[in-house]
Amino acid sequence: MTRDDSRYGSTPPRGRTRRVRRPLGIATALLVLAAGGYATFAFVSTDTRDQDAEVTAARKPLAAFLAAWAGHDAPKAASYTDTPDGAASLLTSVLTNLKPSRTTIDDGEGRMRGEGKARFPFTVTMAVPGAGDVTWRSHAQVSDASGTWKVEFTSSLIHPELASGQTLALKSAGARAQVLDAEGDPLRAESLVGAVDPVSGKGASGLEARYDKTLSGGRKAARSLVVADRQSGRAVKELTGGAPAEGRPVHTTIDPRVQSAAADALTGTEVHAAIVAIDPRNGHILAAANRPGGFNRALEGRYPPGSVFKVVTAAALLTGGTKAESPAPCPKFAHVDGQRFENQKQFELPAGSTFADAFAQSCNTYFVEARDQLSDTELRDTAQAFGIGGSWDVGTTTYDGSVPASTSDNDKAAATIGQARVQTSPLVMASVAATVKSGTFNQPVLVPDAVKKKYRAPAELDAGVTRELRELMRATVTSGSAHALRDLPGQPHAKTGTAEFGSGTPPRTHAWMIGYQGDSDLAWAVLLEDGGSGGADAGPVAHRFLRNLAG
Repeated sequence: MTRDDSRYGSTPPRGRTRRVRRPLGIATALLVLAAGGYATFAFVSTDTRDQDAEVTAARKPLAAFLAAWAGHDAPKAASYTDTPDGAASLLTSVLTNLKPSRTTIDDGEGRMRGEGKARFPFTVTMAVPGAGDVTWRSHAQVSDASGTWKVEFTSSLIHPELASGQTLALKSAGARAQVLDAEGDPLRAESLVGAVDPVSGKGASGLEARYDKTLSGGRKAARSLVVADRQSGRAVKELTGGAPAEGRPVHTTIDPRVQSAAADALTGTEVHAAIVAIDPRNGHILAAANRPGGFNRALEGRYPPGSVFKVVTAAALLTGGTKAESPAPCPKFAHVDGQRFENQKQFELPAGSTFADAFAQSCNTYFVEARDQLSDTELRDTAQAFGIGGSWDVGTTTYDGSVPASTSDNDKAAATIGQARVQTSPLVMASVAATVKSGTFNQPVLVPDAVKKKYRAPAELDAGVTRELRELMRATVTSGSAHALRDLPGQPHAKTGTAEFGSGTPPRTHAWMIGYQGDSDLAWAVLLEDGGSGGADAGPVAHRFLRNLAG
């Protein structure tokens, strides 16, 4: 009961406030009645201007209190209350427990609630890591009992559910599960795994975002707001969230040993780079390393493949009857409708060179001139046998390549060497090498449990063509442009690539190398963005990767 309540026995009329500040505004009149009696009438005058002035005066310390609270300055906020020590202690406890990244407080219209007392509603919204935006409504009473307007401090001022000796805290809403590697341990591959938003507790990128519902158990936030006992820390009442929900882990095919070897091989590279490794038997992605992290260029990047695409072009030519020993002229230049194509550093092969030589040395001019042996759809159709251009169900976002049908002689000439409109990702090119190794396309897979229907290539490579591709890729290591791998064990097979991009003069180039191991189930691709030459620059990175695995 307020002081006014005790005086009047009920809530006083609006305008009847403190006598010490202004007159009550009551006038009395006597009316003489015809019967000789009289009646007394009280005329009440409500001085709204005086009341508004008091509300304004009371609002000032409250506004300062709320502003300091929103600024996470507990001692300053407490200085505007009638119990600074108690207010500072509770506010400090709440801010320490919740660690809000942002607090906003909106106050409402105040009203006088008796002599020297005003009441104001306000709404608090805190961005709490793991719990998201938490909002509640409360109210403050401001009084001038000491001659100065002060906010009356109680625990319920901070939150209406708080009693003396209690505070606000966070409680786990059920443990968030982890993304795991093939051995069941937490996966160590930041741009692949992704991140969890520290405020909402939801997956923000990568596999954390794609499988947020699975990992979180379907709950909206990782933690809930509770009322807790300040002495024991025990939660006594849950304010947000529901029953705890345990998340389920997401199992991937990543081999931690292969992933580590790939990541270590990229250490020290000065350009953006990626390595992808695949098991040719089943398409399981064994590694997907990116440097730097962030964008998952290993699986999602779109790049011209350059000469590593000659594996596909070679498959088309071999299918059409070309043999490893077929003659293969390799001049410095080739001209197509006014466009000049050239070999890297304008090399040329001697007379009598064969198709195997042209492939091993990565002769552009031979492949450009060989376009006449291919129809406008030949490269597209052959690429389909490698799965390129399909819709892959991998368990994560991927770019699955594009090889359009040729629209002109120049377009087809450029496409034979992986330029023009041909686009692939490191994952696609690792899969190309895996297809040569296994003899058939096995769609890459990262999260087996999430794959509903694996993509099946609409065509298959002839077994004889596959055997010849293997011989060509082995010769590229032993006597060709992939000589950086020559001293490695494991019978590496490879193809180099230098892919032009942009409109600069000379053009900038991506460096590629793809391959597989003859004595083990491993196919791989290395990409260095704007990284120079396939043999000279991607080659040493591939060498480090394979050497790391060899031990």
